[in-house]
Order: sequence, then structure tokens, then C-alpha cells
Amino acid sequence: MLLTNKASEIITDKVQLEKIFCEGAKTSQTIGVESEKLLIYKKNKRAVTYEDVVKILESFDGWQKIYDDNHLIGLKGSYGNISLEPGAQVEISLIPFDNLEDINTKLAEFYARLSEYAETLGAEVLNCGIHPVSVFDDINIIPKKRYEYMTKYLPSKGLTPFIMMRETAGIQVNFDYENEQDATEKLSIALKMSPIISAVYSNSPIRANKLTGYKSYRANSWLNVDESRCGYISRKLFEKNVQFTFKDYVETLLDIPMIFIQRGSCYFECNLTFREFMQKGYLGLKPVMADWENHISLYFPDVRLKSYIEIRNHDAQNTAMTFSVPAFWKGIIYNQNALEEINNILAKYSYEDFIQLRKDAPIQAINAKLGNMPVIDLIKEFFDISSVSLKQNKLNEEKYLEPVYQYISEKKVPADNLIDNFINQRP
Repeated sequence: MLLTNKASEIITDKVQLEKIFCEGAKTSQTIGVESEKLLIYKKNKRAVTYEDVVKILESFDGWQKIYDDNHLIGLKGSYGNISLEPGAQVEISLIPFDNLEDINTKLAEFYARLSEYAETLGAEVLNCGIHPVSVFDDINIIPKKRYEYMTKYLPSKGLTPFIMMRETAGIQVNFDYENEQDATEKLSIALKMSPIISAVYSNSPIRANKLTGYKSYRANSWLNVDESRCGYISRKLFEKNVQFTFKDYVETLLDIPMIFIQRGSCYFECNLTFREFMQKGYLGLKPVMADWENHISLYFPDVRLKSYIEIRNHDAQNTAMTFSVPAFWKGIIYNQNALEEINNILAKYSYEDFIQLRKDAPIQAINAKLGNMPVIDLIKEFFDISSVSLKQNKLNEEKYLEPVYQYISEKKVPADNLIDNFINQRP
């Protein structure tokens, strides 16, 4: 996100902190996708170890290896980076593309190679959002310093950080913004939509080889990680006729505690907010822009600002449903009429309505309600708006929404199929 020559720039003023978002503004309309996958052994359905995942990474010829303290943690390639999440989930982060066809071609290529290499180890790639058998006690954290410090810090803030970190997998999509007003408008609307769209992509109902009672246990795990770090950012984003600004986002982040400070290969635990770090320093260290970038990356709301808008609230899916995620959001985020139409629909609901839905959606999925409105009705309306928007570019991109429409017509979500299969396979 930062230019290399700015990473060591000492922070003396909050204006510098806003600048990272201001400089992210661009007129392009690209799409980025980050897709995580869980790997299991076929023989026992348990999570593949870090050591075996490394063997899979080493099979990717032509990719540059990325290390953390001599441990292989990822790869860099021509169309993106492959990285490992805390529980050895494998994530592809694509470079931004202008169109969905390129995105889907690259995703399909990656999924095919990942499946092929996993097969050689007697493993397979899952298309769901949580490990169905292994739990975090069975899954070692990978040897990456960042994750070691998160493992120390997060249990003091919530009940389920290890579930989130080690057991789950999701899909994220990234979009450009033109200026501050455009960025905060998209942030507000996407944040309001997040529990609704999370509901339709619910795909994690089975954990520890048992039905959990949730349609998205992955989404539920995020509710109990660190509310200050994972919540709705600011009530202002949900209020009518109130302008949320980059300065507001910075002020929110300034009061979030830091997890660690990094200098080269050295890490320092700290118990300061970023505001306190700016005011006092720490162990003789002064804040630099690389610290701010790291702090931004350790803030985990369902939708967040970087030098782009990142929408983070979808369970991992099969290939067809994965393709529908960037397609749906492209139809909304890059169409002003679509944004305004959805904003008008959601304007009648209170902040408290969204808070309640965020709690209800992981359990009830599309059977939940926003206020008195059934979520299934909102989903149908939102996907129709996106479809109309996509049809306007005459690229036939609306076809990628068809798998979701099939679920909507049956009043189901992917989790329902997993539940049915689980029940039918029981003796």
C-alpha cells in the first residue's frame, strides 16, 4: 500500500495518516479478489499440516518464494501472490483486473493447480468456510511472527480468535474509489449491506464433525474476536445526512490498541493505542508510516479502507459461487444509480437494526430480518439491482450471478446443502 521510500517516514502529524487514503484515490475501476482455501487429508478429513502445505507451495514452478525468518510462507507470481493464513489456509491475492473474465480465468487456473498439487499428498481442497473436522487445538499456527503476536494478543479481547484464525476461510473483494466522498459513501453502503450479503454466502455450518446450529460459523467467530477491531467502525456511517470522512476513519484507528511494532526482523509487544504511540513513542521508537500501514492491516471490520475499499465478509465457496462475489459487488460499487438505490432502501433502518442483524445472520442466514424486513427479500432486490447494472456494460457478466439466483429461488444458502449431505451421510 505504501511506496517503499515512505515506509520509514517519521509521523509527526495526523495529516500524514489521512494522506495514505487520499493518495489511494484513482479514476480506474479495477477489481481485486482474495480467496482463501482450506485443505484436508482425504483419509481422515483433518487439516493438512503446514509442512505438507509447504510441499504444495514448492510445486508452483515459476513463482518467487517468500520467507519469514527462513520459513516459507508464500509465493509471488505474475498475476498475484499466494500466502498462508494462520492455520495454513492457502490464499490467492490477485493483482487488480479491469474485467471479471480475467479474474475468473486466473482463479480457475489457481484452483486447478492447487487441487492437482494437493492430490499428490492425498489431500483435497474444500469449498466451505470452516474446517468440518479439525478444530484449532489440532491446527498449529504457522511460523510467521505476525501471527505469533496476534495469537498472544487476541485471546485477551474475545472468545473465538483461534477459531477465526486457524479454522476458517473466506473471500474478499477490493474496489477503487475516486475521492474521499466516493470512498466513504461506498464504505457506508457496503458496511450496511455486509450482514445481508454474508447471509446469502453462508457456507460453514459444520464444525468438529457436528452441526453447529449456525449457517455461518465463520461469521459467528468474527463476532467474538475483538469488537473494537472487528465491529461497525462508527455509528456515523449509519446516520442520515452525516458525512463520514478520512479524518473520522483515522480518529477511529488512532484509538485502536496496537498488537506489535516491527523494526526489520525484530518485533515488540506494546500495550498502546496508536494515538499514545504518536504522543509518547515506545522504548525509544518513534512511529513511522510503515507502523501505520501495519496498524491499518490489523483492523478487521467486514468492510475497511486501505488505498481501496476491501469487502471481507463471505464464506469460502465453490468456484461458481466464488465468481459471483466480485460480479455482484462490481454491479453495485461501480454504478452510482445502484449505490443510490440501495442506500435509499437501507436508509429506513436504524443502527440498532444492523447491529441485531449482524448477530442473527450467522445463525439464520436469509431467514433473518433487518428490522421487520426478511433478508431474503432484500437479497433478491439487491441481486436484481446488480444484475441490471452488469447488463448495461453488455459483457454478459450478469451470468456470474446465476448460481446465487438458483439458491434464492429455492430459499436456500450453500450451508443448507452441506447440512443435508451431513444428515444423509449419518448412519
